[in-house]
Amino acid sequence: MVIKMHRELITIGPITIYWYSVIIITAIVIGIYFSSKKAEKNGLGKNFLLDLIFYLIPVGVLGARIYYVIFNYSVFKGDYLSIFKIWEGGLAIYGAVISSIIFIIYYCKKKNKDIYLTLDTLVPYLILGQAMGRWGNFINKEAHGAITTYEHLKNLHIPNFIIEGMKINGFYYIPTFLYESVWCIIGFIILLTVRKKDNFKHTGLLLYIYFIWYGIGRLIIEGLRTDSLYLGVFRISQIVSIILILIGIIGIIYRRIKWKNIK
Repeated sequence: MVIKMHRELITIGPITIYWYSVIIITAIVIGIYFSSKKAEKNGLGKNFLLDLIFYLIPVGVLGARIYYVIFNYSVFKGDYLSIFKIWEGGLAIYGAVISSIIFIIYYCKKKNKDIYLTLDTLVPYLILGQAMGRWGNFINKEAHGAITTYEHLKNLHIPNFIIEGMKINGFYYIPTFLYESVWCIIGFIILLTVRKKDNFKHTGLLLYIYFIWYGIGRLIIEGLRTDSLYLGVFRISQIVSIILILIGIIGIIYRRIKWKNIK
């Protein structure tokens, strides 16, 4: 059976609701629900986190779009109004991550809250949201790899609806969205496992594990994609991934000095 997916979920008069938007909103709602419950238990406070997320949503979306537009400017040249059509896709997760972390640091300092504790509370649901968001790329038929064959995808035991969804203009493509989604789900499980054992005693640990885990996965998977954003001959996401991995490693080493005093 072949399941045909369309970018539009439903159209009511002049209003069209896109699957991509629905998936992103669903991921945000799930993240808000679980992170706010955790904030109640770890001392941050539910209201503080809800207020933070209220600002983070537009900041993250804006950062994701600006990042994408900057490194993909030629697509928008001559059609600047399309820059605002974010429901059609074109959001770069690294742009969202960078802008969100900068804002979180600012907001926590303003509210006199622990920056590391706040980030550790959020990152498990960030990576879960990334896992979900990649399915929006699947529906939009973007963020895929090179041309391949049906037989190759079948040998990888990929579900048939995904294989057929990766058939674009008569050719089958490598479903890199799926690889990253699975990688993020594994990362989510790792972060929850570490959090359960550590219970926020070593603040910053979850953040830096996220940097290392996601950085490694994105570094590898980005090399398979055909729609990467470039800076000269270098893939931007691979550069950022390497930086994240290094920050994660250095961060854990640096934080160990503080963690030594924790029993």
